[in-house]
Amino acid sequence: MNKWLKNHIYLLFLLPGLLLYGAFMVYPLLSALVYSLFSWDGLVRGGFSGLANFKTVLTGVAYKERFWGAFLHNCLFFIITFGLQTTIGLYLAVKLSRKRPGMEFFQTVYFTPYTLSMVVVGYLWLQLLNPTWGALTQGLRMVGLSGWVHPWLGQKSTALITVILVNFWRWIGFPILVFKAGLMGIPVEMNEAAIVDGANRAQIFRYVTLPLLIPTITMVTILTFIWDFNAFDLVFVMQGSSGNPHYATDLLATLFYRTAFGDSTTGGAAGEIGIASAIAVLMFIIIGVASYFGIKQMQKKEVVY
Repeated sequence: MNKWLKNHIYLLFLLPGLLLYGAFMVYPLLSALVYSLFSWDGLVRGGFSGLANFKTVLTGVAYKERFWGAFLHNCLFFIITFGLQTTIGLYLAVKLSRKRPGMEFFQTVYFTPYTLSMVVVGYLWLQLLNPTWGALTQGLRMVGLSGWVHPWLGQKSTALITVILVNFWRWIGFPILVFKAGLMGIPVEMNEAAIVDGANRAQIFRYVTLPLLIPTITMVTILTFIWDFNAFDLVFVMQGSSGNPHYATDLLATLFYRTAFGDSTTGGAAGEIGIASAIAVLMFIIIGVASYFGIKQMQKKEVVY
């Protein structure tokens, strides 16, 4: 027994972390799963209902449209953010990785919004985009572009894309930093060998740099997917828990909040704990499955040099 303890003493150092992980991650998840399998009368748990809450969320008249609409909005949130970060973000990272004067300053400028709270970012942009007295509105009018002045957050056609762009403005510093770290980790000898073989700058990026960055891009994509499917605070601050206007910016997290705790923007009563728990479990399944396959793909593309 003593010999076993000596060989496994490291488990004692892992124990505090495991206890915290179990208390704040595993237990809430298991609780949500259990709650989703019962009927509820307000905050009072009723009898066992099996998968009835999941059926209600996915096919019920009252929830089906809201759930699939929110799921589609989350998908658009991720797709647009992914497209912007792998084009603009990667381009800026390549530029910043070059040793030129002032690059550290611009890196700080791009990364600073990421250090701000989502609540602060949402409030600032809510003021900037105000169609009556917002700074952006006044600036457009000053340069003769009054036709571009719109209630961007008040129109169903523009509200979601506006929130996504605000989120991207705040988020872009993180992928730039990670992409730059990946670029700095590529051995200089590989680029020099490509130059000797007659490759130009575009060919070096296409055939040397980009393939070696695939694991980094995949990792950032996984993190983007997780954070975009957990997005809540920015939409809550800018558009309320109903995802105004008329659910145009509704996400899975706001649907969960509204179902469990009621609609703060309309004063609605608290909703269904069982159905809200089912939504939480479905969110975990979506994020977990996507993350698993993303990690497996990243491991396949990993390059050792």
